[in-house]
Amino acid sequence: MTTPVPSEIAFNSDGLVPAIIQDASTSRVLMLGYMNLESLTLTVESGRVVFWSRSRQELWRKGDTSGHIQLVRSIEVDCDSDALLVRVEQVGAACHNGTTSCFDTAHLEARTDLTVEATL
Repeated sequence: MTTPVPSEIAFNSDGLVPAIIQDASTSRVLMLGYMNLESLTLTVESGRVVFWSRSRQELWRKGDTSGHIQLVRSIEVDCDSDALLVRVEQVGAACHNGTTSCFDTAHLEARTDLTVEATL
């Protein structure tokens, strides 16, 4: 028996919810995808990540062509119910470019010298 998709998930006007994909063992963010109700339901039922491809306008089960599958370990809904955190066991590269993570490329330089001052 699978857990039904919660009705309170706030899909956007296109019927999508962003899904952050994170490696369950390392906590590294692997990629960002989008799910509609059908792809989220299939993900929950099958234990493999299924996205909605915005470019192809069709369901896309991660790894069907590449073999680089994502096995679901947990799915969390954020506090506003408008984003998902999907922890996975990644088999092969997560990115279509063949890298471990889609966040392996460009880096923005940001100010890192700020500190938080505690007040008592």
